[in-house]
Amino acid sequence: MTPRDMVLTPMGLRVMGRTLPCAIGKGGIRAAKREGDGATPRGVHRIVGCLYRPDRMARPADWALPIGPGDLWSDDPWRPVYNKMVRAPYPGSHERLARGDRLYDLVLVTDWNWPIAHPGHGSAIFLHRWRKPGHPTEGCIAMAPGNLLWLTRRLRPQSRLFVP
Repeated sequence: MTPRDMVLTPMGLRVMGRTLPCAIGKGGIRAAKREGDGATPRGVHRIVGCLYRPDRMARPADWALPIGPGDLWSDDPWRPVYNKMVRAPYPGSHERLARGDRLYDLVLVTDWNWPIAHPGHGSAIFLHRWRKPGHPTEGCIAMAPGNLLWLTRRLRPQSRLFVP
């Protein structure tokens, strides 16, 4: 373990001597993650990117990339760009990154099923802000916006997330 590693515990995300309250997928934690199951995948996941909305916040870290109005995330397991960021117009199933709500104002991207995606194994396991405290996600890990910003400012690419 390194100081920038994170461990998901029943009390929250433990990192750098703190425990940050968080929410996980409505499907719980599963080793056999599938697209649409709402589960947070068990395992060790690396942080491979940071995305943010420049129209809503300042750049949170020097390695953060802006989310633009046409940025999408492909969740279509039958497309060659499954589980990758794509641009509109995109004909396959996708999720808009520039959402109307604030959930994706700041996003840490994990390497779950990436860079080589296996169809149907699930896409887009992000760390992002929560809808409300404790409200489950579709498989991501969500937390209070202040805690997410604190975390983002301290992590680096390749920091690890342990989900036991």
